[in-house]
Amino acid sequence: VQLQASGGGLVQAGGSLRLSCAASGGTFSTYEMGWFRQAPGEERRFVAGIMSSGGSSTVYADSVKGRFTISRDNDKNTVYLHIDTLEPEDTAVYYCGASKQWRWIRYRSKYDYWGQGTLVTVSS
Repeated sequence: VQLQASGGGLVQAGGSLRLSCAASGGTFSTYEMGWFRQAPGEERRFVAGIMSSGGSSTVYADSVKGRFTISRDNDKNTVYLHIDTLEPEDTAVYYCGASKQWRWIRYRSKYDYWGQGTLVTVSS
């Protein structure tokens, strides 16, 4: 499975952004999907996950609950991350990943495929 993340950019604090991650080369609908982010000098951390079936089967890191929304469109082989009320602390490279293990969706090591990342920079 190849994953291509996009949608990052320079945004002012308080703004919104939608990241996309398009999948190809596999059966997207069978994968649990997650978003992680890596700020400069820090490790890659879990942000949000969505079950293969989509819908309300989602989980979020406590730090982003209420501002981040993950969704997917299995017909378009794409997972999204909508970010509201952006903060300078959201500045990071955002990565999408595909996993077969919903139980471990928060764990970076349990992912089979990764996208290349898309940079989000939030100015204050």
